[in-house]
This record gives sequence, C-alpha cells and structure tokens, in this order.
Amino acid sequence: MKKIIFLFAAGTFVLASSCKKQEAKMENTPINPAAQITEAPMPQTATPPADGKYPVMEFETKEHDFGKINAGSKVVYTFNFKNTGEADLIISNAVGSCGCTVPEYPKEAIKPGESGKMKVSFNSAGKNGQQQKTVTITANTAAGKEMLTIKASITPVTGIAQ
Repeated sequence: MKKIIFLFAAGTFVLASSCKKQEAKMENTPINPAAQITEAPMPQTATPPADGKYPVMEFETKEHDFGKINAGSKVVYTFNFKNTGEADLIISNAVGSCGCTVPEYPKEAIKPGESGKMKVSFNSAGKNGQQQKTVTITANTAAGKEMLTIKASITPVTGIAQ
C-alpha cells in the first residue's frame, strides 16, 4: 500500500513540475505580432445597387441525394442554375461544409437570362452512415448567400481486396 501511495505522489509531482516547465517556456517565448489572433471581419452584406436591380440564382434543385455509396467513393453532382434577375450574377466564393465537399463555380459574370453550373464533388473516405453536407455560395444576390445540400448513405466496404 505504501508503494502505491509513493508512486501516486511521485507521478503527481512529475506532472506538476512538467506543467510549470512548459509555462516557463511559454513565458520566455517572444510573441510574433503577425501571428496574433484577431477578430474575424464582419461579413459584408450586399450593398443595394443604385438601380435597385439584383441578380437571382434560380436552381433546378438545391438538394441532391447520392443514395447508397461505398465508403471511399468519390461522387460528383452538377447543380444547374439560371440568373432570373435583372443584373449580372457574380459568384465571389463557394465553400463546402467540410474538406470532403468541394464546389467548382463559374468565375465569370452570368448575365440575366443565362445559365450556369456548380459542380460539387464529395469524397466519402473516412465517412460512415448517413451524411449531409452543404455548400455556401457568396454572390451579389439580394440575400448575399445561397445554400446547396448533398446527402449520401455510406456503406462500409467489407472484405479486403487482394
């Protein structure tokens, strides 16, 4: 019993002293001002155009379900849209909700009445079960943001390929 108490006390001492050494190292580390954390900039809202005319992104569908796919599969879906507004549509960014979801969007302006495509790739590696991911589009529409959704049911691959 005395050995257990001694080992516990020794372990506690080692942990406590190692934390103090780490704190001392941190106190003596020079701070790089460029690496300091700053507040994230506030999101910009769409400034109303002088003529009050906005583009409108009208999608054929804003959601796609890939259904059942095997784990590790890479699948792609293309969302079709049309600018039904009265001004040129400019997409400034499109971001997936995780690194497994990658959108590709047109970089050129879409004129009123013209159509465009947004290709979304999904990599199911490391995923299992029901998955739902989103793509957030930043554009010069009245809302400023549009959202697309993809879904899939990931089935684990059984057996080992030889």
